[in-house]
Amino acid sequence: MKEVIAIIRPKKVAATRDVLEELGHPAITVASVLGRGKQRGIAGEVAFPLSSEMLTKGRIGGMKFIPKRYLSVVVENEEVASVVGAIVKVNQTAQVGDGKIFVCPLDQAVRVRTGETGPAAI
Repeated sequence: MKEVIAIIRPKKVAATRDVLEELGHPAITVASVLGRGKQRGIAGEVAFPLSSEMLTKGRIGGMKFIPKRYLSVVVENEEVASVVGAIVKVNQTAQVGDGKIFVCPLDQAVRVRTGETGPAAI
């Protein structure tokens, strides 16, 4: 099993959720996060006024952190390529800030309600 973690734009969550559900992965975890990549944030990425505390002094168009969404989905090893490919396809705009995907090994999964383990738990 693998955990696929995606950091994406907030406006892409619904489309990403829909494509994952079409692939048979309706169970995802989504969290609102703040962060930035190598570009150190893009002020135009947000649709609200930026406070002076958020803007980085001396950087035109940059900010300390920008809102992103953190998605996590657990899949069988054989499904990683299709899940990653689908996430890329939905989120790729060829613009800075499209996000990142990380694939991590997962040693064990346990469904708390039933005690099922491994693939049966996901």
